[in-house]
Amino acid sequence: MSIECEKVHGVNLAQGVCDTPVPLEVRQAAENAIEKGHNSYTRLDGVHPLRQQIARKMLDFNHIECDPEREIVVTAGSTGAFYCAALALLNPGDEIILFEPFYGYHLNTFESVDATVSYVTLRAPDWSFTPDDLARAITSRTRAIVVNSPANPSGKVFSRTELEWIAEAAKKHDLFVFTDEIYEYFLYNGPEHVSIAALPGMRERTITISGYSKTFSITGWRIGYSVSDARWAHAIGYYSDLCYVCAPAPLQFGVAAGIEALSSRFYDHLRTDYKKKRDMICSTLTEIGLTPSVPKGAYYVLADASRLPGETSEQKAMHLLEKTGVATVPGQAFFHDNAGENILRFCYAKTDRDLEEACTRLQKLRVTATAL
Repeated sequence: MSIECEKVHGVNLAQGVCDTPVPLEVRQAAENAIEKGHNSYTRLDGVHPLRQQIARKMLDFNHIECDPEREIVVTAGSTGAFYCAALALLNPGDEIILFEPFYGYHLNTFESVDATVSYVTLRAPDWSFTPDDLARAITSRTRAIVVNSPANPSGKVFSRTELEWIAEAAKKHDLFVFTDEIYEYFLYNGPEHVSIAALPGMRERTITISGYSKTFSITGWRIGYSVSDARWAHAIGYYSDLCYVCAPAPLQFGVAAGIEALSSRFYDHLRTDYKKKRDMICSTLTEIGLTPSVPKGAYYVLADASRLPGETSEQKAMHLLEKTGVATVPGQAFFHDNAGENILRFCYAKTDRDLEEACTRLQKLRVTATAL
C-alpha cells in the first residue's frame, strides 16, 4: 500500500512509520556518540548506559526489577528481540497462541521458526475475550501465549483482569508469555499499562519485549530490547549475536540519553498529542460512514469498511486510495480467515499537517450508503 500510495502522491496512513519529530536530547546524544568514536560493535547485549537506563525504567514504569548485566538484551528493534526469543525458546512444531486481530510480524516470526499458531479471536468493538476462549485454544502442544498491549492493529489495552486470566492459564499449563509492549506509553482516556511479568508468578516465564522506535519516533534506528530471566536472556543474546551482531552503537547512546533526560512531562505530552490525532481521525471516519473501533492505546484504528465497494479488504483499500488518495492497510492482514475483509487499518502517527490533509481527502467519501 505504501508503494501504491507513492504512485498517486497520496497520504500514507498505512505503514506505521511514525513521522513525528525525534526529541532533541536523543538526536544530540547520538551525534555526540558518533563524534566520540562509539562506532564499533558493542557487547552482544548492548552498551552499559542503555542497559542501566532500561533497568531503571523497567522498575519505575513497569514495576519489574531486572539485572542489567544478566537479564536485558538490547536488540535490532523489538522485532529483533521477538525473533531471537522465538529462536531461543521454541522448537519446530510448538504451538503459539495469538490474539486476533494480530500483528503480522508476530505470525511471520513463528512461521519462520516452524512453530504453529492457534487463535483467540477478540470481539469488536472493544476487542474482548473470555477465559473460556483462551482455554479452548490451549492444547498439549501449546508452548507460549503472545500479549501485545497496547495492540497493533486494534489499539486494545489488556486490562489487569484479562492479564490475570492469561497468567493463570500460563502457570496452569507451564507456558511462556511473549509480550510486545512497544506502544506502552501510548494510552488514552485512563487505562493503565500493566506488564504481565509484574503479576505474581509471571516474572520467570515472561519475555518482556519493547523498544523506543515509537516513543522517540525513531523507527529506522532499530533499538529494541528484551527483559527475561537470566537463563532465557543468555539464549536470546546468543541468537541476537548470530543474527544481528548488535544494535547500532551510537544510536544506543542516543536512546539511553533520552530515557535519562526526558521527564514525565514528555510522556504526558505524547499521550495528549496522540489523543488529539486519534480523535481527529476517528471523528472523520465516523462522519464518512467508516465506523471506527476507537482505540484505547497505540496509534492505529480499525474501521468498518463494509460500505465501500469491493469483495475483499484489499479491493476496498484500493478503492479508498483511488477516490481519496489516502492509503490504508487491508484488514485481511490481521486475521487468519476472512474476518477482516470489511476492515481497514488507519495509522495516525503523522504530523498534524499530514493528518489534516488525510482527513480533508477522506471527507470526499461523506456520502450516503446508497451512493457508496
